[in-house]
Amino acid sequence: MAHERGKMRLAVVGVTGLVGRVILEVLEELQVPVTELIPVASARSMGSTVRFKHQDIPVISMEQAIERRPHIAIFSAGASVSLEWAPAFAAIGTTVIDNSSAWRMDASKKLIVPEINAHTLTKEDKIIANPNCSTIQMVMVLAPLHKTFGLERLVISTYQSYTGTGAKAVAQYEAEKAGNPLPKEKMAYHYPIFENAIPQCDVFTDNGYTKEEMKLVNETKKILNDQNLRITATAVRIPVNGGHSESVNAEFARPFQVEEVREILSNTPGIQVQDDQTHYTYPMPLFAKHKNDVFVGRIRRDDSVTNGLNLWIVADNLRKGAATNAVQIASYLLEHALLETN
Repeated sequence: MAHERGKMRLAVVGVTGLVGRVILEVLEELQVPVTELIPVASARSMGSTVRFKHQDIPVISMEQAIERRPHIAIFSAGASVSLEWAPAFAAIGTTVIDNSSAWRMDASKKLIVPEINAHTLTKEDKIIANPNCSTIQMVMVLAPLHKTFGLERLVISTYQSYTGTGAKAVAQYEAEKAGNPLPKEKMAYHYPIFENAIPQCDVFTDNGYTKEEMKLVNETKKILNDQNLRITATAVRIPVNGGHSESVNAEFARPFQVEEVREILSNTPGIQVQDDQTHYTYPMPLFAKHKNDVFVGRIRRDDSVTNGLNLWIVADNLRKGAATNAVQIASYLLEHALLETN
């Protein structure tokens, strides 16, 4: 390996956040050989500790983390933090895996789902973008089908967990569930999320779509390396803790058999097909929670168009949608000796 033999220093930036905590869990579960964990968070978390491999490790600042020269830094602290600090880590030879939207559509940065396009990574890629959670689970299912049948158009509707918004949304949901609604200034959303469905994920853009909807459009084209795909999306926030669900209507260039689709997906690593209507078997966020795989079911032909297919796709948005994907990228870099000696 390119880095010092037996040493692997890994920083987690935003370690005290929802995704940061899950990154630590996944690092342990997947047995990534971290010899030194460097937990990083904002000033208000200084003095606290995080637990990793049965040790309590003090949280440190960005400057202190850079001094320790990590081989890898996984960022999950928002776009503004990434834009400011990722280049500083990259400048000392650290490979940054960024979980924010900061670098995803930067033409000079790669947008990686390991099962699909990790093979494009080189030692020169010092800032690697982790896609949006709802994009990751969808392209996991669509990539093998695109390869075989040629995707032409997608109509996407998402049903997304409030956990995707972060700790503020979790606090809002818990307060409303307990019958103690928060004052407006403490709410993550414009409206209650408990017993509600809010057809707005992220802010609106000039074209009437939200940022989340446009991420599904633009990131999918980039990951699948096909700018000719026609895609439209509606993203909805729902009172679910456990994962995002997506109804995906796909049109292909070439004809397919539904059994062929099931077989391709059943043989794709990281995907579990749950599709047996006789036994009421289909993916649900309740059962996707804490799991790293992507689940797909309700696989059926759409007879209203030529070569149309309907799919129901579910994954834990904090796992494969964020933490797991980032950790899998880190594992790939290690396994393929794509890290600098520093």
